[in-house]
Amino acid sequence: MILGMSIATFTLFHVIISFLGIATGLIIVIGMMKSQTMPKWTAGFLATTVATSVTGFMFPFVAIGPPHIIGAISLVALTIAILALYKFDLRGRWRGAYITTAVLSLYLNVFVAIVQAFLKIEAVHVLAPTQTEPPFLIAQTAVLLLFAAVCFVALRRFKPAAAAAM
Repeated sequence: MILGMSIATFTLFHVIISFLGIATGLIIVIGMMKSQTMPKWTAGFLATTVATSVTGFMFPFVAIGPPHIIGAISLVALTIAILALYKFDLRGRWRGAYITTAVLSLYLNVFVAIVQAFLKIEAVHVLAPTQTEPPFLIAQTAVLLLFAAVCFVALRRFKPAAAAAM
């Protein structure tokens, strides 16, 4: 039992908030590329993505592994994003720090979703059962390059007039 839920129910809860984090993250990143501030969507993204990382640490484990390292990196990035946005109002270099860490946090959620897809979805699993095969590497490389390009575009375009309004 975790938080009064069976492991299966808790896993479903974790997956739902992960997908909400990804969906809201995609919305705010598209907004960034259009130089649009989206305060409610942004708050939703940050909250669900923090919740995703925190709940990931609640699963039973015997040793620290890659999921824990990714979760820790995500929480550090999210802390920077939250401070940049809500404490420093995206002033000066904090704008770039926010964009970079928000996009990084979203990328890490998508990275983990791809890992889980290759583990759990049989049609995809057969293509890369050990996650060292080309289909997995190609998928992860394509997503990394896409997020790097998105971050670059957001860094050039996202110039909120009233960052404090977020």
